[in-house]
Amino acid sequence: MRSSKSRLRATTATAIAVAMGVAALTALPSTANAAADGLSVQYRTSASGAGTDQAEPWFKVRNTGTSSVSLQNVKIRYYFKADSANAAYRYACSWAVKGCANITGTFGTLTHPTATADRYLEIGFTSGAGSLAPGADTGDMQLRFYQSTWAPLNQSDDYSFGASQTSYADWSRVTAQLAGTTVWGQAPAGNDPTDPPTDPPTDPPTGGATLFDDFNYTSHADPRISANGWNVRSNSGGPGVSGATWAPENVTFSTSGDNSVMNLEASTAGTGASTEQAEILTKAMKFRNGTYAARVKFSDAPKSGPDGDHVVQTFFTINDLTAPMADDYAEYDFEYLPNGGWGEPSDILYTTSWETYQADPWVAVNQHSESRQSYAGWHDLVLTIDDSSIKYYIDGRLFGTHDAAYLPERPMSINFNQWLIDFGGLTSGTPRAYDEQVDYVLHVKDQVLTPSQVTSKVAAYRSAGTTFQDDVPAG
Repeated sequence: MRSSKSRLRATTATAIAVAMGVAALTALPSTANAAADGLSVQYRTSASGAGTDQAEPWFKVRNTGTSSVSLQNVKIRYYFKADSANAAYRYACSWAVKGCANITGTFGTLTHPTATADRYLEIGFTSGAGSLAPGADTGDMQLRFYQSTWAPLNQSDDYSFGASQTSYADWSRVTAQLAGTTVWGQAPAGNDPTDPPTDPPTDPPTGGATLFDDFNYTSHADPRISANGWNVRSNSGGPGVSGATWAPENVTFSTSGDNSVMNLEASTAGTGASTEQAEILTKAMKFRNGTYAARVKFSDAPKSGPDGDHVVQTFFTINDLTAPMADDYAEYDFEYLPNGGWGEPSDILYTTSWETYQADPWVAVNQHSESRQSYAGWHDLVLTIDDSSIKYYIDGRLFGTHDAAYLPERPMSINFNQWLIDFGGLTSGTPRAYDEQVDYVLHVKDQVLTPSQVTSKVAAYRSAGTTFQDDVPAG
């Protein structure tokens, strides 16, 4: 991360998704009536037409029978037309009342393809999803799927898609099975849902040395922080405004729902001497290729006082610059600037891959992607590095792909910090403070995980009650 306003950026990549409306499908009568055992499925979508890179079928499953139903015995199928013969698809769960860890997604191929369906997404449940009493439903299941290449999807020819279904309603173009018997919906002609899925499940690969931390600590002075390999920064130096300090007490911990959360606070009263910044980083530089992930909450405004400071909120991995323009330097950044900075007038998110730099005179060799919009709130950040490219994902969507020329040559540390470029023209001496929150961090050595596999892996740690693991070898 550089504090210079004159930082050079080698290339720019932006992606624009254009959603197009399509004609609605008409719901057909259900093939099953409520009985002693019965289900109904409600459906809605939040992504319509051609040009989007994700399909978002959301469901609620209701028990219409007179006895309790174990969700582990329930399967739902959503039918669609593949966008190409060799297209590979990935499933993800954004949010669910029953918990994403308790919902599975598997793809299959239809025995008798039709003009509107040759594939299906089958949704199932683990034992953790529990049961449905008569008349009860699962609540929201906000699901999505996409091509592994993130190519645009054309949903207008998908059997189960309903462009006008923007609120929940019974939808019989999905099917539901209970203990192997179809009790709801109508499959495409000649394709009763009796075949098992043919594609492998989307469970994350097993093995792989891993760092996982749920940041379940009491304070910055908790001895487990150091024991688990972290350093809460207190030494002087950049980046940041001249005279600013790095304050360990600005790194705090609390709970949000069922999860522990780390908070990084940057505060100022408009002078360098009054400015306190926050950073936490791994003591070891032992991370290189593989998957890096974190769930981070960015903020657009201070908790109190005037707004306008040029604040930087980050998640990144980095090693040391051994000499100006040294070619074995590496750094990979998520940087959110809620008030702009570096010549930008308002909120912007950068992902940047660094090859090297020189501080004086300033020279930089890097590649970046950017998006000029607000990112206030929680976001899933995923960075993958293999031998061919660097990829950045935000909330499951590919944000930027950077060239092999920027691949790391030495191991790196993992860091989070919040700091001030400058005061953004504010002359006020009124104190103000900005928060950045972190839910968890994950690194899997030498394995490239999809965003949905990251979600599944984190859910598995939490289901097992694991708050920390680090078996990544040194160096």
